[in-house]
Amino acid sequence: MIEEKALWEKAAAFHGHTCGGLTIGYKAALYAIQLLDIHFSGDEELVCISENDACGVDAIQAILGCSVGKGNLLFHITGKQAFSFYNRKTGKSVRLVLRPRPSMGREESFVYLQGKTPEELFDVKEAKIHLPERARLFRSVPCSICAEETAEHLCRLMDGKPVCLDCADQYDRFRV
Repeated sequence: MIEEKALWEKAAAFHGHTCGGLTIGYKAALYAIQLLDIHFSGDEELVCISENDACGVDAIQAILGCSVGKGNLLFHITGKQAFSFYNRKTGKSVRLVLRPRPSMGREESFVYLQGKTPEELFDVKEAKIHLPERARLFRSVPCSICAEETAEHLCRLMDGKPVCLDCADQYDRFRV
């Protein structure tokens, strides 16, 4: 049985305050738990791809254990209140998209979102993005210009030497 009040308090403590945006992520996390039979992700068994970088993402981090550092919280920024969840153990996935809401002020919106069930708030759709591979570890190499250590896969080659993205010359032959 999910202790929803404790999960809400955990999300609010992590985020620093309560708001409608946090509520969206909280309700999405609860719905994902229900639909995919998932729990807090100790590693990468659960993956979330968020289509926004708003307050709700903090609830997903706190409740589901998805984080950028573990490689199981990824962003596909579309500006939508939409979250795709993947259960690596079962292969199941789901995309939750917030339904349109009536136009209202911030406090009214908070009350509205808090009063709705996840089923009332979200459309359940098929995940559009394929489950990404597990996070890889890459060797760090020094940039040949600034000497700062850079993940090898994010370097560019200039005159056969590794260069970080900050130091690399941009190539855009179509810019006028």
